[in-house]
Amino acid sequence: MFFGSIPVAEAAGCILAHSLRFDGGTFKKGRQLSAADVAALTEAGVAEVLAARFEDDDVPEEEAAAAIARAICGDGAKTSAAFTGRCNLFAAADGVVLIDRTAVDRLNQVHEAITVATLTPFDHVTEGQLLATVKIIPFAAPHEAVDACINMVRDTAPVALAPITPHNVGLIMTTFSGTKDSVLDKTAGVVGQRLAQLGSGLNAERRCAHDETAIGAAVTDLLAEGCAPILIYGASAIVDRRDVVPAGIVAAGGTIDHFGMPVDPGNLILTAHVGETPVVGLPGCARSPKLNGVDWVLWRLLAGVPVDGPAIQAMGVGGLLKEIPSRGQLRDPGAADQAPRVPRISAVILAAGQSRRMGAANKLLEEVDGAAMVRRVVAQAQASQARDVIVVIGHEGAAVRAVLEGASVRFVDNPHFDEGLSASLKVGIAAVSADADGAIVLLGDMPAVTTGHINRVIAAFNPVEGRSICVPTTRGKPGNPVLWGRDYFAEIAALSGDVGARHLIGTHAEAVCEVAMEDDAIFVDVDTPEALQAYRDKAPR
Repeated sequence: MFFGSIPVAEAAGCILAHSLRFDGGTFKKGRQLSAADVAALTEAGVAEVLAARFEDDDVPEEEAAAAIARAICGDGAKTSAAFTGRCNLFAAADGVVLIDRTAVDRLNQVHEAITVATLTPFDHVTEGQLLATVKIIPFAAPHEAVDACINMVRDTAPVALAPITPHNVGLIMTTFSGTKDSVLDKTAGVVGQRLAQLGSGLNAERRCAHDETAIGAAVTDLLAEGCAPILIYGASAIVDRRDVVPAGIVAAGGTIDHFGMPVDPGNLILTAHVGETPVVGLPGCARSPKLNGVDWVLWRLLAGVPVDGPAIQAMGVGGLLKEIPSRGQLRDPGAADQAPRVPRISAVILAAGQSRRMGAANKLLEEVDGAAMVRRVVAQAQASQARDVIVVIGHEGAAVRAVLEGASVRFVDNPHFDEGLSASLKVGIAAVSADADGAIVLLGDMPAVTTGHINRVIAAFNPVEGRSICVPTTRGKPGNPVLWGRDYFAEIAALSGDVGARHLIGTHAEAVCEVAMEDDAIFVDVDTPEALQAYRDKAPR
């Protein structure tokens, strides 16, 4: 890849290295200069630009990032669309992330242009949380290096997820004379809360004397009830693999797997099994809701990941959890929001208009690609990475509802649909849930917009990096759909007339990200009989 100053006359197709202000506008960093851009710069008197020019052996950054991300993405993980040379992998469900550390290290040694960053192996993640990111550092990577990365992981993808599944867990608590029920109740409550956060529950509970015979009988009892795993909280901490709790497990026919762990809090944990059922002797920290070694073991057990002696012995690096304020309360409901994740974006489809330019027909109900136009738009949104779909209806609302029967959407009515586009936009944005990060606004009469277009716009959204309004462009010209961060919802609520929110893009130019597309789908609105026929003529058969 050539990088340096390039005469404007020779810059068509080159990638702009830095944002450029000139008399007539601003071109942002990363823009691929078109012939029209070159003409505008020439007219403004710009003589040269600092830019990158691809050579035959180059793979553009987004293409390279997406290819490597697909190669490293294993079961339980999904990839986002690539943007600015980055492609993310995220969890398809709650689970435990599985990382092949050796493979990731090897990938990062292939070429300085290619980087792969992941979470720590065996971290607990929630659905939608980021697992890994592939970032191409310059504007392109060598084809040979990209191929080397893909071939390196061809047999086994190094980033995967073991989903956590519901289990019926049994709890045994032992007692001494004088042990208070309130103490046992609190312990059971914390353990139950810990399990509930992982989608499981306490199926059965036993309280018995702190002796091996009673413990053995309680284990046998819970096995008969189908509990797995079985957790044992002793009235006294386990101090040896031959102590009372492990002896009770052996009395029930069990085998001790490992005692102790290099995680603090959590040192005095004991793992065992009776047949195929895991049994865990809990340390004292199991009574605390804070993150500790018990969680590290439970995550794996509930995800079906083996927790043998070597696995526990490998937990020491990063295992010092004690007195770390940033760890916080694992059970804090807000903890999940602190983890990096894919943005929560709602799709808002405007389908309330009167369709005046179409004549007597309602354009949204006209058939394109084998379905009503609005049905196609909804289908593309549902298949995208938008987490939910909101459809704003008004004119002939009952008919629109009817053609969308069976679609998983939420309808909101706009009683003022005759007041123009802004009325529908305000109603749709107001319906977006309070925990959403933003909304991508689609028009019901733009059936050429695909899931790929939608995902590419969503992938660009990153308010932290200054990309909170994402606008698709082709040859530098803006189109639809536009993604709006939550910060702009209040201004959208104050709109009026039939012009939508387009003027807000100019007002907040510093927050706008142009998302380059390769086709004209973002311009194709079907609002006249002629446009409908033209679209049908071009549609694939």
